[in-house]
Amino acid sequence: MTSIRKPTNGELQVLGVLWELGPATVRQVQAHLGGEAGYTTILKLMQIMTEKGILNRTAHGRLHVYRPAQSQAKTQNHLLLELINKAFGGSVQKLIVAALNSKKASEADLTEIRRLLHEAEVGGK
Repeated sequence: MTSIRKPTNGELQVLGVLWELGPATVRQVQAHLGGEAGYTTILKLMQIMTEKGILNRTAHGRLHVYRPAQSQAKTQNHLLLELINKAFGGSVQKLIVAALNSKKASEADLTEIRRLLHEAEVGGK
């Protein structure tokens, strides 16, 4: 697996927009964030993200279009593995117990969890 740099909170906001919209310009990202930050702030952040390898940039004339360098799933999996290892000593069980204790799960969530556990049990035999 290629090295994925851990995004900051601000970088995760930008990634969230790009995962939702697809490839976008700085202006589109800024508009989607609701003007929380100025254009030059978002531009600088996205330039830094490009230098760090978190984003890829393509020039289309004077416009620069940005896209995540890694898929949403790959980035989330990397962050989750880091969290499991650092905060839960590598224990998936401790992560799940903490998650279920910290926030009430909906019936739909519990049904999906049961389905996934059943698949894991059947698939593992």
